[in-house]
Amino acid sequence: MAVSIEQMSAALCLVILTLVLHPANCDVATGVIDTAGEAPHRRFEYKYSFKGPHLTQSDGSIPFWVHTGNAIPSADQIRITPSLRSQKGSVWTKNTVNFENWEAEVTFRVSGRGRTGADGLAIWFTSGQGLEGPVYGAADSWNGVGIFFDSFDNDGKKNNPAILIVGNNGNLVYDHQNDGTTQALGTCLRDFRNKPYPVRAKMTYYKKSLTVMINNGFTPDRDDFEFCAKVDNMVIPEEGFFGISAATGGLADDHDVLSFLLFRLTEPGQQQDPVEAEIPEEDKDKYREEFENFQQDLDKKKEDFQKEHPDVQGEPLNDIYETVNDREIRQVFEGQNRIHLEIKQLHRQLAMILDEQRRYVSVVTEEIAKQQAQTPPAQAQAPSLELDTVIATQQEVLKNLNELRDSFSETLRQVASVQQQGNAAGAYDSVQHFNDIKEHLHVVKRSVEHLVQRDVGPGEKVKCPDPPPMPACLSTPHFLIFAAVQSVLFIGYMMYRSQQEAAAKKFF
Repeated sequence: MAVSIEQMSAALCLVILTLVLHPANCDVATGVIDTAGEAPHRRFEYKYSFKGPHLTQSDGSIPFWVHTGNAIPSADQIRITPSLRSQKGSVWTKNTVNFENWEAEVTFRVSGRGRTGADGLAIWFTSGQGLEGPVYGAADSWNGVGIFFDSFDNDGKKNNPAILIVGNNGNLVYDHQNDGTTQALGTCLRDFRNKPYPVRAKMTYYKKSLTVMINNGFTPDRDDFEFCAKVDNMVIPEEGFFGISAATGGLADDHDVLSFLLFRLTEPGQQQDPVEAEIPEEDKDKYREEFENFQQDLDKKKEDFQKEHPDVQGEPLNDIYETVNDREIRQVFEGQNRIHLEIKQLHRQLAMILDEQRRYVSVVTEEIAKQQAQTPPAQAQAPSLELDTVIATQQEVLKNLNELRDSFSETLRQVASVQQQGNAAGAYDSVQHFNDIKEHLHVVKRSVEHLVQRDVGPGEKVKCPDPPPMPACLSTPHFLIFAAVQSVLFIGYMMYRSQQEAAAKKFF
């Protein structure tokens, strides 16, 4: 019994060493294993792949790829479609792929508002570039295979979001009404929307068998894949293009692709294509020498930079660039600053209104004092009541405006505290103060209307006082003289013009 335990321990150690020394065997998790128990060899193909952080060039293009429709490439991802209605976009390889066996790893994120999104995302391998069309933003009747991530339930069977494998020989029209379930060669139900981490899909085509593995996006573990579907005896074109497309409809999601990595698979025991054999020895020596020169220049520049900037020595390179969280925080603070400036502008306008109201109250008070001093008490009793009403109205308006000013001051204080603390609860307080300001404005409006209608009967209308008579700017004699002079000038001009025309006719 002890011998068997020792033998088992030795075998287990050999297995662990084999997995550690041969990382290519980690592909056993994908289900792709040779008949001899060995996993295929993987070779990365950079001309058919893309990945951030420097995904695009200075002109916005993607190396070795072409994008169409509403696709928006950026430095760290490609937004195939934004979260707007009726959008379509796609990216395709410029060159054809002629690998007999391959493996593609796609990292993407589908996010949107609500519990339901639309329409979905598709990963293609077809004989031609389906740059635009009705099938998730790509052309219909394709020749090849498509892996569809369908997020909208068209047939109403509550079987979405779902992942489907649909093959086509160029004569099949995709069945949108049934979500392609009648044409799917393999399918699985997976929710890939609004996940905390990006979703990863691994598609392996090896010995006429297509396997799809999914990382559900709940954990940051990149190798945590689970089986989705497998199609045996899958026949695809010998040469084709890889592509990713997406589309939105009445509902909309953001379809972002972070990376697309393609690997060429070679069966164990087969001779792989030598990479270095394609380059002559003379060119290899030349490139190696250039690389060493560049490396020496880079090391020298690093030393010069560290001498000139001793305070940044030892800082990691990632701290120089802005992260996604830092960008979001910066955008939040910029929005808070704009709100702060708008509120300050409103505060200044309110202060001007208060000054105007105070000036009106002072003028009315002076007029009342003058009239009371000049008129007898019996005659001044009726106008004084009206003036008292006006003064009371102005005082009430001033009171409400003071309350509004206090409310604006409190809002400014809350915004300043939010900017200092970086707390998201300040946004709610600002909204609450805006609601208070709106209520104060309604109170002012109701108070003014009430004061205007309080002393007026239901059938009466407020009548404005008659304006004073305007002084006459022109007397009657002056007007007649002006009209006579104008008539004489007009008649003289007409006579002069007729003489000129008669003289001109003599020459013809």
